[in-house]
Amino acid sequence: MSSIRFDSTKQYYTTSSLVVGYALCSSLLAVINKFAITKFNFPGLLTALQYLTSALGVWVLGKLGFLHHDAFTWETAKKFLPAATVFYLAIFTNTNLLRHANVDTFIVFRSLTPLLVAIADTAFRKQPCPSRLTFLSLLVILGGAIGYVATDSGFTLTAYSWAFAYLVTITTEMVYIKHMVTNLGLNTWGFVLYNNLLSLMMAPLFWIITGEYVEVFAALGSSTGTWFESGAFFAVSLSCVFGLLISFFGFAARKAVSATAFTVTGVVNKFLTVAINVLIWDKHASPLGLVCLLFTIVGGVLYQQSVTGAGSTPSQRESTSKQTDSENDDHDYEEDSQGEGIPGKLASV
Repeated sequence: MSSIRFDSTKQYYTTSSLVVGYALCSSLLAVINKFAITKFNFPGLLTALQYLTSALGVWVLGKLGFLHHDAFTWETAKKFLPAATVFYLAIFTNTNLLRHANVDTFIVFRSLTPLLVAIADTAFRKQPCPSRLTFLSLLVILGGAIGYVATDSGFTLTAYSWAFAYLVTITTEMVYIKHMVTNLGLNTWGFVLYNNLLSLMMAPLFWIITGEYVEVFAALGSSTGTWFESGAFFAVSLSCVFGLLISFFGFAARKAVSATAFTVTGVVNKFLTVAINVLIWDKHASPLGLVCLLFTIVGGVLYQQSVTGAGSTPSQRESTSKQTDSENDDHDYEEDSQGEGIPGKLASV
């Protein structure tokens, strides 16, 4: 009896630690990435370092036996390249959005993705039209976003151009990646490895296209550049480490708790991100803008309730519970992690 009690206590603390670890990583990562791009103003190089950390971390942990990932083959890489390209563009636009706007603006546009995904699913994937509750939740999200934009004193054409570019790429990714990964049959860590390794290979091309390599070489040749500042080194290292940590904690927490508990954790994470962002510095929205931001988050909660509450009868829910939990689990994790600029993210599995 005592051994059973010890095992249950141990399981409780293990699960609690995983959930707390995921909540901290998820809520802090958007702020950390904003801090990193503020201190280290090279978005292309910053994301490349994050890709390197995540890909190398997965490979090393796989060699040590802590996780299992699909072996890297060029044949699979060629098939996965379109998905990796969309992923790279989503992270690239996300980083540039954080470069030119505050974290609150990022969260608002991130919260708009269910609206566009619902439209894309209905138009291109022939999915049923949203239910009334889903449609209402999408209207709440849209209303909060419009209110935020109307009250944003930090509005700039550059920032919102990146915001719309991010919205398009992340929506495309969320619709397309599910199809691609399902067809390829990659496991979670295989997805992380392929995504980050292929993105790392594409990084130099974007350095040349954007001209960032000129700034990087200029900073390398100047001892007074941000390249050599300890604050920049700390910020970049922190963002890379957290990018890898959220892969671990997100995957482990998703397996340890139910889809509903994971969804609640994701919602709490968004509120924590807003609170942390308001407390640590002045790079945040006005009070009225924050109210509109909270409306978009509430709309996201209603949306999640509407899509997880599907099922007309208890017997139908019981017969499809395993499938529904799996689909919602993947969707929930994708909702929380994809928009935070996390190169080590886990998407549709």
